[in-house]
Amino acid sequence: MRMCSIASGSSGNCIYVGSDCAHILIDDGISCKRTIEGLNALGLDGSDIDAIFVTHEHSDHIAGLKVISKKYGIPIYATAGTIDGIRYGRTPCNIDGSLFNVVKADEKIVLKDLVINPMKISHDAKEPVAYRVYNEGKKVGVITDLGTYDDYTLGCLQGMDVILAEANHDIRMLEVGPYPYPLKKRILGNKGHLSNDNCGRMLSQLLNDNIKHLFLGHLSQENNMPELAYETVRLEIEASDTPYGGNDFPITVARRDRPTQAIEF
Repeated sequence: MRMCSIASGSSGNCIYVGSDCAHILIDDGISCKRTIEGLNALGLDGSDIDAIFVTHEHSDHIAGLKVISKKYGIPIYATAGTIDGIRYGRTPCNIDGSLFNVVKADEKIVLKDLVINPMKISHDAKEPVAYRVYNEGKKVGVITDLGTYDDYTLGCLQGMDVILAEANHDIRMLEVGPYPYPLKKRILGNKGHLSNDNCGRMLSQLLNDNIKHLFLGHLSQENNMPELAYETVRLEIEASDTPYGGNDFPITVARRDRPTQAIEF
């Protein structure tokens, strides 16, 4: 199994997950050119992608969807609410309706040798989900754009080998930053985005002996810094009552402007 963050941040998100015979993208909020460049670096092309799984309809997750899906005829999987938001939302996206496939939280989709399992998340979108991807006993969890987490979230993400989790903002940077108050309130709310501190607390409860790698994703350009996200999450793990330490697992901060190194496991 292989995973790579082609782009992750408040300006655009696109994650690759695949096996020897199946290849998917989770979201495509960047240009078709950048997506293909990222795939080419993995030895793949757009024609190799079997499906795009969309988490929700916000532009930083779907901006490139129309062009790449039309060019390569790639099926799109999303919840009914997300599909409605894509096709009829504030900025409607004219995509061939035959490409859409409806998914539901906690109902698995089998795609060749991959099993994709959506899970509910708390975000200010129509019907947002995160995704877990399984292949031959290996498990990847990609979870961003959630204002809070609960026992359901933690239960869904137990036993993962690789996790990409949202570390969107530093609370203090957001509070003193230039954003207007209503936007700050939205980001800090239960349907907003996960802070560095809360990301570290969540990951502390998900660590296990099988963890191969942790990715921190969806960083805010204005309210976070890669070094700050990394160190805050590491220190939260150190301070938790988990038997694991902050240096026991590789932690990579996914960037908005370039792909991460691909992780194979």
